[in-house]
Amino acid sequence: MLRFVLLLLMSTAAGAASLVPAPPTINADAYLLVDYTTGETLVAHNVDERLPPASLTKLMTAYILAEEVDAGRLSLDDNVTVSRNSWSQNPAFRGSSLMWIEPGKSVTVGELEKGIVISSGNDATVAIAEHIAGSEEAFVSLMNNYAEALGLTSTHFENTHGLPNPDHLTSARDLAVLAAAAIRDHPERYKVYKQQSYTYNDIMQYNRNHLLREDPSVDGLKTGYTSVAGYGLVASAEREGMRLISVVLGSNSTRSRKAETRALLNYGFRFYQNVTPLTAELSLGETRLWKGIKDTVSGGVLTAPTLTMPRSNAATEVVVTFADPILAPLTRGDEIGRVQVFQDGELLVEQPLQALEDSEAAGFFKRLWDSFKLWFSQLFV
Repeated sequence: MLRFVLLLLMSTAAGAASLVPAPPTINADAYLLVDYTTGETLVAHNVDERLPPASLTKLMTAYILAEEVDAGRLSLDDNVTVSRNSWSQNPAFRGSSLMWIEPGKSVTVGELEKGIVISSGNDATVAIAEHIAGSEEAFVSLMNNYAEALGLTSTHFENTHGLPNPDHLTSARDLAVLAAAAIRDHPERYKVYKQQSYTYNDIMQYNRNHLLREDPSVDGLKTGYTSVAGYGLVASAEREGMRLISVVLGSNSTRSRKAETRALLNYGFRFYQNVTPLTAELSLGETRLWKGIKDTVSGGVLTAPTLTMPRSNAATEVVVTFADPILAPLTRGDEIGRVQVFQDGELLVEQPLQALEDSEAAGFFKRLWDSFKLWFSQLFV
C-alpha cells in the first residue's frame, strides 16, 4: 500500500484568528445559521422545536408556484380570476398582510407571485392555491407532500398563508432546508425575493425584510409575524462567493429580528470560510498499475469537496493512500484508494481516490508476466 503526504496552506486573510468566539446571544425561541453550499451548521438553538411559522409559510406556497412555472404547467402571464374566498375583504384576513385583490377581477400569476413574496398577501396565497389545485384544501395537501419530499420532518401545514392554527407548525431546521431549495431549484424565481417594493391596485407596499435596504449582500427571503408566533425572519446573504442562510423564530419585534439576523450573518462571514483543499482533475500522485498497457496510474478527485471551516492559517495535510495491487482495466473515476484531509490532526474530509483516466488491459503475455511478478512480489510481503 503506497501513501503520499502533501502539505498545503489554507489561503485566508492575513492575521486571521484560528479560534472562533461563542456565537452572538439571540433573544428568540429558535435560530439557526447554516452554510448554503455545504449545509454546515454554524449556529443552532432549538432548531428542531416545532413552532408556528406565520407568514414564513409562504416560502412553501411560493416554492410550489415556482415549481409549476419551471415545469411549464403554469405561466407568469396566466390570468387568475379572484374568488370571494381569496378576496382581500375575507373576514379571515382581517388585520393581516394583503395584496388587495378584488373578486371577479383577473390578476396574473406573476403579480400574485410578487404579492406573496414581497407584499406577503394572504389573499394572494389563496388565489394561487385555488388556481393551481382547485381549492386551498387541495393545495395544502400538495404543500404537505412537498414538505415530505424535501425532508421537512417537523413541518405540517394547515393553510397557505400561516394564520394561526394549532397544527400548523415547522422548525428552524426545516425552514433552512426550504430556503436552500428555493435558492437552488429556482434561481430565476428567487430573484423576486430581493425586490424591495411592489405596487398593485395603486397601493405600494414595501418588502418587510428591511435588511434588503441596509445590507447589499442580503437577497432574501421572508418575514413572518402573528401574535402566536412572534416575529420571524428567514434570510440569505452572499459575500465573496460564500452564501449563508439564517433563521430566527419567535423574536420580540421587527427591529429585534433584523438585528438578530444581522448578528448571525456577520458572525458567520467574519469567523468562517469555505475552502476547497483539493483541486479537481489534479494528480495527487501515481502508483504501479498491473496488467495494463501503461505501467502507472494517476490518482486524484474528479469533484473537489468544499468545506466550511473556521478561518485559519494552519497548514492542511493531505494524505493519499493507493490500494495495492491496482489491476487494469480501469475506467476514469474508478476508486483506487483513499484521500484524507487533516488540519491540526483533525480529519476534515475523507473520500475515494479516483483514477484520472481510462487504463486499458495489456495483451495476454504482458498480463501473464505481470501476474508472475505480482505473485513473486507478494511472497516477501
